[in-house]
Amino acid sequence: MWWIPTGEGLFRFPPLKSFADLERGAAQEIKMPVAEKQVFRLFEDSRGDIWIATIEGANSLLRWERSANIWHNYSAETGFSGNRIGTAFAEDGSGNLWIATGSDHNDSALVRYRDGQFRVFTQTEGAPLGWTKDLYLDERKRLWLATYQDGLLRLDETNADKLEFIRYTTADGMASNHIYCVTEDVFGRIYAGTGRGLDRLDPETGEVKHFTTADGLPNSFVEIAYRDRRNTLWFGTGNGLTRFIPEPKEIRKPPTILITGLRVSGVAQAVSILGETEPLQLKLNSEQLQVTVDFLGLGATLGETLRYEYRLNQADWTPTIERMVNFANLAAGAYRLEVRAQTADRIYSIAPATVSFNIAAPIWQQPWFVAALIILPGLATYAFYRYRLGKLLEIERTRARIATDLHDDIGANLSKISLLSDIVRLRGANVADEDKRMLTTIAEISRSSVDAMRDIVWAINPNRDSVAEMTRKMRQHAEEIFVPNEIRVAFHAPADSKRVKVSLDTRRELFLIVPYRFNSP
Repeated sequence: MWWIPTGEGLFRFPPLKSFADLERGAAQEIKMPVAEKQVFRLFEDSRGDIWIATIEGANSLLRWERSANIWHNYSAETGFSGNRIGTAFAEDGSGNLWIATGSDHNDSALVRYRDGQFRVFTQTEGAPLGWTKDLYLDERKRLWLATYQDGLLRLDETNADKLEFIRYTTADGMASNHIYCVTEDVFGRIYAGTGRGLDRLDPETGEVKHFTTADGLPNSFVEIAYRDRRNTLWFGTGNGLTRFIPEPKEIRKPPTILITGLRVSGVAQAVSILGETEPLQLKLNSEQLQVTVDFLGLGATLGETLRYEYRLNQADWTPTIERMVNFANLAAGAYRLEVRAQTADRIYSIAPATVSFNIAAPIWQQPWFVAALIILPGLATYAFYRYRLGKLLEIERTRARIATDLHDDIGANLSKISLLSDIVRLRGANVADEDKRMLTTIAEISRSSVDAMRDIVWAINPNRDSVAEMTRKMRQHAEEIFVPNEIRVAFHAPADSKRVKVSLDTRRELFLIVPYRFNSP
């Protein structure tokens, strides 16, 4: 039986042998219980009931229960109104009827009819936005939705109380998110008509293949899709109808990617004219900071444009439709660029083409230069320290030598003068008194000079450069002055003074002060 929806009502033809017999057949108008006669969508369910969505005025949802010849109007309980319009029907494997709607006022919904009850899924419950153009139940009893805004949707659990869609959009390789129709071939591949041609999706692998006017479509705007009893697919466009006989899936080889050009700061580098998958590694100086790489993918089919992705040093892949990448003002370091090609059905190159290069650091960033900056000041400081230490040691040795010379030579000679003066004075019986006094004076001056020489030797001797030695000398001097005069001496000095050093000048000044203070009244 043939059903013909029109803008003037619904018509039915008796069973005919061919489409051409419609011209001679007598059409019967089906009287509907509403004033609107513009039938927008028509569907016959598994029970033989006819579902009708009308437009013009108050949009209606009707069911003609043919066995009892009873009409049901479900417009109110499904929210059909001047805004919500029924756009497609489908019956799932459990006998549930699904009704898609469309609206320009954000009140579209997805309606399910089960066991005599309607469940209206609104947009807040996961229903698609805007218009759902088509519904299709595939061989695996999955419900597909062709939406105008949300792409191609798949509902696996049709009896669930919550909508859980699997979405296919441009991010997954679809040509557009505006889907107008959907059908399936005998091999389980899904065909989605868009405003940019026809997409064939393999749900098992996620691969998408695009068909355009270059593949024989009369127009890139595919509005209608059907599969007939012979498994032939039909696609309707504004410029004509296309018949497509699907073939089994071909095993397609992945595309090959080659490096075809390489430039450093505008200077071309050696690359084979046939292209290379991995040119020789480049070693660049610190001024060669710009690298440009040309590449080419091989293996595209007729009318197909390969896409490309690249990444630098294992970063995320960056998509591009260009066949060249340029890097400028690169920092010093090692780099590895990888490039791969991608077909329209998302098949990638098996192995990416790679370019490796190393940019040297400026001289002030070289490890040896940085090490030199650290080591040289240290060496200079150490050399200066060694120089100063040598000078100090030389002074110490000179002081020790002078002290030894004074003590051994001059001190000994003065002692001899004093001793000889005493001997001459004591032996000379005939020596005048005046001469004896002079000899006595010579002996006293010699002894005094010896004592002064001892003080000088003590002062310049580097082994006496400590507070302890200074204290010992001061104590000795005090005892020499006070003890013979029966004066009690109380001498106080630091307990731990061996480690504290006193310079030659300081010891000399202190030593000169002590006798003066002791001899003062």
